[in-house]
Amino acid sequence: MNTSPSGAVVTGAGRGLGKLIAATLVERGHRVLVTDVDEEAARATAAGLGPDVLWAAADVREEAQITAARDRIMGEAGRLDVWVNNAGVLMTGPAWEQHADVRRLMLEVNALGTINGTVAAIDAMRNAGGHIVNIVSLAGLTAVPGEAVYAAAKHAAIGFSLSTLADLRLAGIKNIDISCICPDGMWTPMLHDKLDDPASALSFSGKLLMPEEVVDAVRKVLDRPRPVTALPGWRGLQARLADAVPVLGLRAASLAVAQGRRVQRRMLAKSANET
Repeated sequence: MNTSPSGAVVTGAGRGLGKLIAATLVERGHRVLVTDVDEEAARATAAGLGPDVLWAAADVREEAQITAARDRIMGEAGRLDVWVNNAGVLMTGPAWEQHADVRRLMLEVNALGTINGTVAAIDAMRNAGGHIVNIVSLAGLTAVPGEAVYAAAKHAAIGFSLSTLADLRLAGIKNIDISCICPDGMWTPMLHDKLDDPASALSFSGKLLMPEEVVDAVRKVLDRPRPVTALPGWRGLQARLADAVPVLGLRAASLAVAQGRRVQRRMLAKSANET
């Protein structure tokens, strides 16, 4: 009887949320492969999580690199049970003010990266089954002023995820699940750097999530798969209502942006006082 732990892969796990998710999977007994476009970050994270944790430098935009990561975990663990598409990038501002390379980067990392990881995982999970968890965003559910291209990429990610889940079921494949986690603004170094960025105001208009809250949501869907989980739930409801009635949603977005800018100013003032 094979008692070796099942494999798990987390993309963009060199730091932040991905690192915490990788730690959670280690705690749950998986043989984890940490991937990141930053080779040193991937190596350091793996070393910090334990001697059996694997690492690989991988750019999620490159299918061959993602396939290599999949083959590596299959070779080491024998099977793939969990794949988490966490890698993502965010640059703010109106689309017409962003360089074409910036727009392409966001679309390719956030959307194509999710597609590449999901397809690679499905190929490995066909026989034994498994669970794909895609870290999306509330930006995938509604309009987000200041983050249009990012929102476009996240809409693509969630549309792809749900459509692929439907395709799996239509094909009679019931042993592979896909769960999307859609968090609101999360208090990470990336968001801290956006305190003085008016284009990021919407991310500050609700309850700022701690990374641990998102990790907890990942734990819950691993135990009980769910196609879409919005965090917090009430913001998810707001997003869906705004999408259902776009005219009202766009008006509400303006009010939310104003609220977010007030929060940014308060947090900047508090940070200045503390220093």
